[in-house]
Amino acid sequence: MELRGPEPPGSRPRQQNLGSWAAAGRRAAPYLVLMALLIFTGAFLLGYVAFRGSCQTCGDSVLVVSEDVNYEPGLDPHQGTLYWSDLQAMFLRLLGEGHLEDTMRQTSLRERAAGSAGMAALAQDIRAAFSRQKLDHVWADTHYVGLQFPDRAHPNTLHWVGAAGKAGEPLPLEDPDVYCPYSAAGNATGQLVYAHYGRPADLQDLRAQGVEPAGRLLLVRVGKVSFAQKVASAQAFGASGVLIYPDPADLSWDAHKLSLSSHRAVYGHVHLGTGDPYTPGFPSFNQTQFPPVQSSGLPSIPAQPISADVASHLLRKLEGPVAPQEWQGRLPGSPYRLGPGPGLLLGVHNRRVSTPISNIFGCIEGRSEPDHYVVIGAQRDAWGPGAAKSAVGTAILLELVRTFSSMVSDGFQPRRSLLFVSWDGGDFGSVGSTEWLEGYLSVLHLKAVVYVSLDNAVLGDDRFHAKTSPLLTNLIQSILKQVDSPNRSGQTLYEQVVFTNSSWDAEVIRPLPMDSSAYSFTAYAGVPAVEFSFLEDGQAYPFLHTKEDTYDNLHAALRGRLPAVAQAVARLAGLLLIRLSHDHLLPLDFGCYGDVALRHMGSLNEFAGDLKARGLTLQWVYSARGDYIRAAEKLRKEIYSSEDSDERLMRMYNVRIMRVEFYFLSQYVSPADSPFRHIFLGHGDHTLGALLDHLRLLRTEGPGGFQESRFRRQLALLTWTLQGAANALSGDVWNIDNNF
Repeated sequence: MELRGPEPPGSRPRQQNLGSWAAAGRRAAPYLVLMALLIFTGAFLLGYVAFRGSCQTCGDSVLVVSEDVNYEPGLDPHQGTLYWSDLQAMFLRLLGEGHLEDTMRQTSLRERAAGSAGMAALAQDIRAAFSRQKLDHVWADTHYVGLQFPDRAHPNTLHWVGAAGKAGEPLPLEDPDVYCPYSAAGNATGQLVYAHYGRPADLQDLRAQGVEPAGRLLLVRVGKVSFAQKVASAQAFGASGVLIYPDPADLSWDAHKLSLSSHRAVYGHVHLGTGDPYTPGFPSFNQTQFPPVQSSGLPSIPAQPISADVASHLLRKLEGPVAPQEWQGRLPGSPYRLGPGPGLLLGVHNRRVSTPISNIFGCIEGRSEPDHYVVIGAQRDAWGPGAAKSAVGTAILLELVRTFSSMVSDGFQPRRSLLFVSWDGGDFGSVGSTEWLEGYLSVLHLKAVVYVSLDNAVLGDDRFHAKTSPLLTNLIQSILKQVDSPNRSGQTLYEQVVFTNSSWDAEVIRPLPMDSSAYSFTAYAGVPAVEFSFLEDGQAYPFLHTKEDTYDNLHAALRGRLPAVAQAVARLAGLLLIRLSHDHLLPLDFGCYGDVALRHMGSLNEFAGDLKARGLTLQWVYSARGDYIRAAEKLRKEIYSSEDSDERLMRMYNVRIMRVEFYFLSQYVSPADSPFRHIFLGHGDHTLGALLDHLRLLRTEGPGGFQESRFRRQLALLTWTLQGAANALSGDVWNIDNNF
């Protein structure tokens, strides 16, 4: 029963209209909901694509800020926002206002051997130059290190040995100031044998030809591997000493190009390691009580550089089989036989001197992450003029300091701190930089983001190489596309590279060698690092590590293009610093080590059958690699679903990303016994390379072959380091999900 009031006139037609509208609404409702869903889905996909599109250079592993996204608010409120293109243009404009050519020339004219009065004066000048740029912090770090120098009272000698075994006629060392720092002191006697470059494979081939290197003096050529590696290999094969000479076949042989004088010898240290070999693993600060130990990389046999003329004289005395065709050099009148030849007596009398060295630092503090450092450095010292060795890098470093200081004045505010360093003691094996790493290792592995080396940056202009950690490969590719080629008008460096090889990374990317100043940052401290080099096509720059490494010779070797090539290096390094110091998310490819591991797994797979026959397996290391790939993919998805405006979240991601390299330092070996703990780039039984070398013994017979207990230990060290990297990349312990 319903009570109703009187109906107003005309009310019934209105109720009928409302009913018809309601019915129509009920029929249209599903279509409206569907349309709303389509609009929402389209907007979401558009936003997602735009978000992913901001990653222009680094694949799926990192995010970067594109030109279309606000990049940097200027200091001046009327200036507006600085975009990537603004920062790039600002950097290039300010860099072009410098005096790079004059700085290179003036630096190469200064005497700056480590420990000299000239070096002390240059260190003061570098510090004053940093201070003039009004950096936030400028300071020096002094270390007291053991360096070796020739003994002027007892110079190194080389004599023929007579039939009675006594020293006979001396052979003049035409370049007597040239020596091998950290050579063993004393006399070495033996018949002479020609051993090509002195690599292990060369010495094995020598034995295969019936010529025994043990007990002999080896004559080896400059090149292919470092002096230290040559001497270490000779020592391992039982040689009594080493003579190292420059062969014209390895240097410029073009009549239109400059070549090294045949009277010149080449300088090089022979410590198989970096830093002060008399305080391995410890920083060489004054008053430190060091244990009485020496680096295991110090040789126990003497070594001495000699000129091509002296080597030619020695080669003419050799007998025995003719050297293989690929061992033949270009010394005139030399038949290149393997030997043995007459007996020689080598006397080396270098002396150890406790020497103060000083590293100079300058810092621009970051705005959001000041405790995270992007480090760029250059060796300052040089044996001889050192134009290519250190003058070019020092000049570029000074220009970058001036340029970035001016950028800050014009409104640039890096998120992370920029640390500029001038290193001392580099010619003795990156002594200055390694001692700094040893002194502050507990801090640097938490705070150093990347190291960029400017050493050996310009040795030619035909080819470009980047010796680097895999984490930086994609970023380098991106920067190459934005730097003009110094010798091909209208092309970028990337276009120059792919013109000769469509696989750009095969043409450009190289692993970090031990004789690079960047090596210790990665293999010892776990900091990703890169060293750039422009090179000649074919033969190497002939004057490196000699008294003829002058500005004029380097300029002439590059056909007058030295300033242009040095400017290209400065642009490359500067744009790299901008990206590393200011992208919201660090542009490091944290997923790349999954691919690195996969490439090495192919080599391991070759021995799967041999291991299976012994009841052994590589399954555990395969599982660890799978966990790393899953952890990287999980982190990648987290980043894609995050807002880059969330500073706390971005910092948390950056901390995980910047420590990826450190994760690959084996935590299961002692830094004192195995300082280069990186399982891919380091040295020692814990590395993947050592495991592969051991597995090859499965297919050899005789003593010293495959040892199952050693294999199990190597596999455990490798597996658990890789598994630890996967766990660390996963984040918090409750987020770790592995199927190990």
